[in-house]
Amino acid sequence: MQNHTAGNIYFTTFKFSGFYTLGEWRPLLFIPYFLMFLLSTVSNSILIYLIISQRTLHSPMYILIGLLAVVDLCLPIFVVPNMLFSFLFTWNGISLTGCLIQMFCVHYVGTFQSTLLLWMAVDRLFAICRPLYYHKHMEIRSFLKFVTVPLIRNITLITTIVCLAAKLSFCETNEINHCFCEHMALVQLACGDISINSLVGLATVFLIPTADFVFITASYIIIFASVLKSGKSHLKAINTCVTHIIVITVSLSCVLIAFLSYRIRNEFSSASRIFLSTLYLLLPSCFNPIIYGVRTKEIREQFLKFFTLKVAAENLTLKLNDHTLLL
Repeated sequence: MQNHTAGNIYFTTFKFSGFYTLGEWRPLLFIPYFLMFLLSTVSNSILIYLIISQRTLHSPMYILIGLLAVVDLCLPIFVVPNMLFSFLFTWNGISLTGCLIQMFCVHYVGTFQSTLLLWMAVDRLFAICRPLYYHKHMEIRSFLKFVTVPLIRNITLITTIVCLAAKLSFCETNEINHCFCEHMALVQLACGDISINSLVGLATVFLIPTADFVFITASYIIIFASVLKSGKSHLKAINTCVTHIIVITVSLSCVLIAFLSYRIRNEFSSASRIFLSTLYLLLPSCFNPIIYGVRTKEIREQFLKFFTLKVAAENLTLKLNDHTLLL
């Protein structure tokens, strides 16, 4: 849709043009993205079910892992189904309101993922460095006091960048060179001054994922220093820390690559840049539950137990059915 004002054309609907440079090969992208989406949905759903159903996994650390799995489950849902339909049927239109809603959901849930990783680092800090006070610090009342400030920070900054984007006028083109409404991909289409939008977007990156990364790094430096002093008494806890560090590295690397691909001059093709920026939506969501499932002994044992019981129950059902038929 177009609004005409004083001879100018202002767009209120947009079209995604991501990967259209691939031409006839574009529909084939449905296969890898669908497989990644399926892997993310199934693996995170299993992890969430195990943590909810198994009482042995109801400690603060596993609840945080479960919350991360919820985030990893939800984040691709905001984007990937629409991408899949676009690959097959070229359904690539979106209204400005829909674009702003999608932008808010993607960026807010993405920042919540970063903040969850920070909470996990703090959880390990209390568990290893102050074990006698761990339950006091991690009880609901104390924990809520700690999480309130990051949540207010996240929602304030993301709401600000979305509201600033909503005030822009778009008169250059209505083609978003992306597969979803990423902040800078939309803002770059504005016909006015976008310096404030870029500045606030940059500040958001430094105040949320960068600040979280600094605090995470400081937490693990303290943890490893404490472990080196205490010797081998915390080796089991360190194994959990290594798992967290792997997840943090994968997640923040994807965010950093997506951020730099749009803000630093590079020779990446349009399709390559879009692919890199979609990685932070799908790659962590696919591999986080696998990393926790493989490296965390308690989760691995509960999964094997659940799977074994499931197979045993199915075999028993088949035997009972066969016995009934014989009778």
